[in-house]
Formats: sequence, structure tokens, C-alpha cells
Amino acid sequence: MAEEANKTVQNQMRGKEGEKKRAYLTLEELWQLPDSTNTYKSIGSTHALVHRTPTAQRLATYLRSQFVLEPKSVMVTEQEQKLKDSEAAITSLQSSKEYLEKQLGEVENNIRELLQQDPGLAHQIMSMSVM
Repeated sequence: MAEEANKTVQNQMRGKEGEKKRAYLTLEELWQLPDSTNTYKSIGSTHALVHRTPTAQRLATYLRSQFVLEPKSVMVTEQEQKLKDSEAAITSLQSSKEYLEKQLGEVENNIRELLQQDPGLAHQIMSMSVM
């Protein structure tokens, strides 16, 4: 159970590392743009069924996602916040990972001590078949 929790934490850390990297790479690109530049941000996908003319239907097929135009400064602020949030989450997850690893080590030591104290129990466990 502790191993599963540890794997879950590791997967969450990998996800946050990916978010952090995307935010950093986006910031690197934004910093190269002039301050007066407007940027487009995706705000989701459209899946509405409405009656359209053939031209509007082709355009809707082409533009599956919706975007909003914002000043560069807004996008930079959002990406900096994503970067900070990811770093904070990674720090928290690292603490959880260390705690779980410590708990797992203690459980292993307790089992080892128990088996050393009662050789009959160790023999009984070894004779059990695992399916």
C-alpha cells in the first residue's frame, strides 16, 4: 500500500514537472516578444450543435478550439503563476515522497525484526505458496 502511494506521488511529481517545464518554455518565448504584443490563449473547445451555412460549418470544423486575445503581460503573469504553483506542488510532493519512503523503510525493518524474533513464523511464511 505504501509502495502504491509512493508511485502515485511520483506520477504526480512527473505531471507537475511537465507543467513547470511547459510554463517555463512558454515564458522563454514570451520574453522574446515586444511588450506591446498581443497573444492568443486557448480557452477550451467548442462542441455545440447549431444549424450553420456550409461556409460556417467548414470554418467551425477548422476552428475547433476557442481562443481569446490578451496582452502579453497577462499571459506572462499567468505563466509565472503556473511556474510558482508547480514548484510549490513539487516541493510538497517531495516531502510526501520522503515521508512515504521513511514509513516503508520502518515497516520493512519491523517485519525483518519480527521474522528474526520468531524463526518458526519465518519458516511458516516461506512454506506458503503464492498464487
